[in-house]
Amino acid sequence: MKNKHKLFVGLSFLFFCIGTTPKQEKDLRFLSFVTDPSSIKFYWKDDNGQIFRSIQNLKQFIETKNQELKFAMNGGMYLKDNSPQGLFIQNNTTLTPLDTLTGIGNFYLKPNGVFYLTRDNKAVVCQSKEFVDNGQINFATQSGPMLVIDGQIHQAFKKGSANLNIRNGVGILPDKRVIFAMSKQEVNFYDFAEFFMSMGCKNALYLDGLVSRTYLPVENWQQLDGNFGVIIGVTK
Repeated sequence: MKNKHKLFVGLSFLFFCIGTTPKQEKDLRFLSFVTDPSSIKFYWKDDNGQIFRSIQNLKQFIETKNQELKFAMNGGMYLKDNSPQGLFIQNNTTLTPLDTLTGIGNFYLKPNGVFYLTRDNKAVVCQSKEFVDNGQINFATQSGPMLVIDGQIHQAFKKGSANLNIRNGVGILPDKRVIFAMSKQEVNFYDFAEFFMSMGCKNALYLDGLVSRTYLPVENWQQLDGNFGVIIGVTK
């Protein structure tokens, strides 16, 4: 009887070990925020046509609408006049066109890409060459380079690269929710892309680098400064 009891305990322990998936350790190098696509909006100008530029200005604007800013992050690269570099669609209206040119800098490290939200609340990250405006896109921002492409890290990125910077980006999770992330310390492109891969993202897009700022008070992270073009925000 004792032997049968020992066998039962042993099998139970073996089943527990096999059936339990180790919990993924949080990567402390990165600040991340996950949300449903329906909660996301893109901002550029206020009701008077003034560019927000900073998260602080956006926060004050949101509060005048009797809402609370839950999350904000700079949403792509911009020109000297704070206008979006490349495609920007807001409320189903194209304000700046898709940039299909070639050039220097991260934006033009092909393939670059587009992060967009459809009118039926679907979030997509795709290569710029694959983007099609079917009239059902509510918000869109173009940036580059792509970080993860169809489950693979961008082939131009090198593991161990000394090209370090603060970086922020966006990816689509397997459950179709959106993950935004910013590095808390300087990282290279490979490590940043690898973070999105570790979260299960098949596609992820780099938004910007040195200027990156994130407002996420629930994590005690409140960077309200900056001088941006598009800002991505979630309110409550």
